[in-house]
Amino acid sequence: MDNAPLILLAAGGTGGHLFPAEALGVELIRRGLRVRLATDGRALRYSGLFLKDSIDVVPSATVRGRNPVSLARTVLMLGYGTMVAANVVRRLKPSAVVGFGGYPTLPPLIAARLLGVPGIIHDANAVLGRANRFLSSRVDAIATSLPGVLDRDPALASKATTVGTPMRPAILAAAAVKYGSPEMGGSLRLLVVGGSQGARVMSDIVPPAIEKLDPALWGRLIVTQQVREEDMARVRAVYDRLKINAELAPFFPDLPARLASSQLVISRAGAGTVAELGAIGRPSILVPLPGAIDQDQFANAGVLSQAGGAIRIAQGDFTPDRLAAEISGFAADPAKLIAMAQAARGVGRLDAAERLADLVMQVAEI
Repeated sequence: MDNAPLILLAAGGTGGHLFPAEALGVELIRRGLRVRLATDGRALRYSGLFLKDSIDVVPSATVRGRNPVSLARTVLMLGYGTMVAANVVRRLKPSAVVGFGGYPTLPPLIAARLLGVPGIIHDANAVLGRANRFLSSRVDAIATSLPGVLDRDPALASKATTVGTPMRPAILAAAAVKYGSPEMGGSLRLLVVGGSQGARVMSDIVPPAIEKLDPALWGRLIVTQQVREEDMARVRAVYDRLKINAELAPFFPDLPARLASSQLVISRAGAGTVAELGAIGRPSILVPLPGAIDQDQFANAGVLSQAGGAIRIAQGDFTPDRLAAEISGFAADPAKLIAMAQAARGVGRLDAAERLADLVMQVAEI
């Protein structure tokens, strides 16, 4: 195994980037290859495939504005990170470097380019992220989760392959769970998640929406909701007053299993979330994060909504009245949820890790 080819994976230190990297890593190891992860310091808290002794921390910085001083600091930090990454690449001698988005991928992939090591990027969004857009002309291959991402750029489209989003083992296990079809007059299991940037709006809108429902529905609801600590008391007070069966927490470590057991998901529309909803096949109400430069979440949600697997609601239209109307409609006609679950499942790709591993081995000539 020590002599097996090494693939260096590069990812930002958030789950949306790390989870696909983990899924690819699992598949590459299954094929007899070695893997390591290059990322920023946030990933040291990560407890998945990559242990601390298989992680190389590379300095990086994120472009957060147009202030000249801030931009200069970012460029200097990325330049320093590229020097560190070049030393890592020289030491490890990887057969290829695979990036999964986020600014921490810039130094390893730039270093790979400078040292003649094949580079591949994967983007899970319906539009390329800024870091991947910068790298797109500097790598040998581009893997996308969704078709048509680069149709408007023939030069890039020629080296693009649609593979889907690699799914970690917990999601693949959840995908094997059959959708629990709601019954007329039976319980309705809601899962409400928002991530660190989205949980506040869910805490603001979902409890008052549930309060607006016909009281006869309150006893049928089983609510699991991600709630930030600072919002916990006020959200719990509403559900306790209405006697809603609710489980609240800032974070659910078993989220894939909870996705599998849910009958309706209310969520932001991050690339990972949308891909997991498709893989598992669960109906959803998606509220894209507003204000993003590329409107990537709006485009991500559009993939499921156009397929009939989700309802996309802009945050400005995401009101208690609108949400209450949607939930009431589903409760009155559960067949809609069954149809949406099937439509979402039609978008999902369960073999994405295998497809991406095929591409990596082809580019690395393994």
